[in-house]
Amino acid sequence: MKKAAVMLYPLFSMQEISCTTELFKFYDKEIVTFAAGGEAVKSEDGFTILPDQPLEAFQREEFDCLVLPGIWEPLPVMLDERNIRFLERFRGDGEIVIAAISSAPLLLGKAGLLEGKRFTHGVFEEFLDAFPVMPKEGTVRTFLVEDGNLITAHGGAFREFAAAVGRKVGLDCPETVFSGMAGEDYAEEDFIFHLPPEDMAEARAYWDRCVKESAM
Repeated sequence: MKKAAVMLYPLFSMQEISCTTELFKFYDKEIVTFAAGGEAVKSEDGFTILPDQPLEAFQREEFDCLVLPGIWEPLPVMLDERNIRFLERFRGDGEIVIAAISSAPLLLGKAGLLEGKRFTHGVFEEFLDAFPVMPKEGTVRTFLVEDGNLITAHGGAFREFAAAVGRKVGLDCPETVFSGMAGEDYAEEDFIFHLPPEDMAEARAYWDRCVKESAM
């Protein structure tokens, strides 16, 4: 299974892609994070994240998808040419899945990746008029759009975004993954969970080893 790349930048929205990355983790799909210069970035909610690699280290053959979270303040990220040069390398690449949510399609537009594509976003209309980097003729007013290898979504559709990206890269996940539980009927047995015997044996061995070491 190829890896998933996640592009990070200042004030990125971790919440908008957390379902997507959790889905990758559940299906044992390796995630590698990238940022311009390999520099630490702070998320919109204040978490400081050190990326795994700089953008320059990206090896295309190792990855089948690139995920772009939304951005609280997109202008500085758009004006950082390191981000745009990185994205420009995907022009004409119809194989790798490009998945951008909320305001992230602005970066794709500036890099020329939205030409001839249908897409959606969560950007203020006034912002679009002032900074026309996305082709208006491709805009679809809905929560999620798939067009070839491109997946875009409104920021509120983070669950649907995760499911669409997962299915696009071949994960056997239902459309209703992360759909929530409120209002549905459940029985007590639905809240009883069992660990496979081999995993329990591994956990027990780890526990016993740590207890033994701490007693030495």
